[in-house]
Amino acid sequence: MARAKKQTDEALLAALACGATVEQAARSAGMSARTAHRRLKDPGFRQRLQDCRAEITQRTVGMLTAAGLESVKTLVTLQSDQTPAAVRLGAARSVLEIGIKLRENTELAERIAALEAQAACAPPDATGP
Repeated sequence: MARAKKQTDEALLAALACGATVEQAARSAGMSARTAHRRLKDPGFRQRLQDCRAEITQRTVGMLTAAGLESVKTLVTLQSDQTPAAVRLGAARSVLEIGIKLRENTELAERIAALEAQAACAPPDATGP
C-alpha cells in the first residue's frame, strides 16, 4: 500500500514539476484532483516539488550553457562577408545584446556577493545608519 502511494506521489511530482496543471498531474498519476490538492497542502510534499523543480532548472541551465558556445560560434560565423547584410546585422545585434546582458549579470552577481560578504561580517546588532 505504501509503495503504491509513493509511486503515485512520484508521478504527481514529476507531472507538476514539468508544468502540468494539478488536474492534469492528478490524472496522469492515477489519482483524483482532490487528492492531489490535499498532497499539495503537505509541506514535505511541497518541498519535494520545489526540489524537483530546482533540479530540472539546474539541468536546463547546464544544457543551455553547453549549447551557448556553439550558439556564439554560429552568431560569429553569420557575421562573415558572405552572409547577407540583414543577417549580419541581426547577428551583430544579438552578439552585442547578449554581451551587454552577460556583463550586467556578472557585475550584479559580483556586487551581490560583496554585499553578502559585508553583511556576514557585520555585527548582529548593527541596524545600519
